[in-house]
Amino acid sequence: MTFLNNLTRRAFPVLIAGLLALPALAQAPKTQLQVYTTLLPESLAEFKSAFEAENPNIEIVWRRESTGTLTARIIAEAEQARGDVIWGLAVTSMLDFKRRGILEPYAPKNLSALRPNFRDSEAVPHWIGMEAWVAAICFNTIEAQKQNLPRPQSWFDLLNPVYKGKIVFSDPAASGTGYFHVSAFLQLFGEAKAWEFMEGLHRNIAVYEPSGTRPCRHAATGEYPIGISYELAGMMEKDKGAPIDILVMKEGGGWDMDTAAILKGTKNLEAARALMDFAASRKANELYARWVPLTAIEGVAPPPKNYPAGVAASMIRNDFVWAMENRDRILAEWQKRFAKR
Repeated sequence: MTFLNNLTRRAFPVLIAGLLALPALAQAPKTQLQVYTTLLPESLAEFKSAFEAENPNIEIVWRRESTGTLTARIIAEAEQARGDVIWGLAVTSMLDFKRRGILEPYAPKNLSALRPNFRDSEAVPHWIGMEAWVAAICFNTIEAQKQNLPRPQSWFDLLNPVYKGKIVFSDPAASGTGYFHVSAFLQLFGEAKAWEFMEGLHRNIAVYEPSGTRPCRHAATGEYPIGISYELAGMMEKDKGAPIDILVMKEGGGWDMDTAAILKGTKNLEAARALMDFAASRKANELYARWVPLTAIEGVAPPPKNYPAGVAASMIRNDFVWAMENRDRILAEWQKRFAKR
C-alpha cells in the first residue's frame, strides 16, 4: 500500500501538469498556407474543406485572381515569395515560372497514378496537372437542318463555302482557348499548311470573340450555327437544353489544363508538400471531376450525361513549351493576317 501511495504522490503532479497542458495543445496555431488560385469561387470552399479534413493542422488561405493578374503577381514576387502554393493555374503560366526558376520541385505521393501528359516530364516534377478542357465544335442541329449544313468531321470540312458567315471563333490574342486552337493547328498541320488552313477558315468566320465560351453560346442560341470552342462549354450549354451536338474532329485538337505547384522560397515547405500530395490524390481528382470531367487520374468518376465521347483520345500531343516560347510570334502573325480583315 505504501508503494502505491508513493507512486500516486509521484504520478499526481505529472497528471495535473499534463491536464493543464491540454488546452495549450488544443490551441496550438495552425499553419496558414497561402494558396494562389484561379479556380471557380464556388469550388473553393469544397476543396478547402476536403484538404483540411485530412490535414487539421493546416489552414488554407485562398488568394484568388484571374490568370493574367495572378501570373504577373507571382513573377513580381519571385524574389521574395509571399505565397506558398499554386492550386489551379494554366499550365502555360507554370512553364514560364519553371523557366524563371520560381517553382520548388516535388514528387507527390500519388504521382504514378497521373496520366503522363498531366505532369512535368522531369523525374521530380515542378508541377502536376489537375483537369483539362479540350477543343470541340458546338454544332446547332436545328439550325444546321434548316440551313442544310453538313455535320463537320474534320477541321478541313470547315473550309467548305457552305459555312461562310456561319462560324464563330475566339480571338487568340484575347482568349486562351483561341490561342490553344491556333497553336494546335500549327502543331498538327505544320506552319505553312496551318496558316493556309486558317486563311480558308477566316473566309467563313462571322466574328472573332474575346472569349473561349462565347462561340459555343452563339451556337447554343442559333445566332450562328457553329462555334469553335471546347467540350466543357458545349456540355454546359447542352445541360441547359441547347440543341447542340459537341463534336471532336478526327485530327484531334488542342487543350489546356489547370496545374498545381510549390513556390520556391515558401516558409511552409512541409505543409506545401502536404497540399501537393492531396492535389495529386484520388480524392482531389474526384473533386475536380465535379467541375471538369477530364481529370489527371483516369476513371475517377463516370462522365456526365452530356459529355461527348472520344475527348481524351482527341487530345493532341501538345508541346506546351513550344506554344509558350512562340506565343508572341504566333499572335503577331495572326493579327497581321486576320485582325483587321
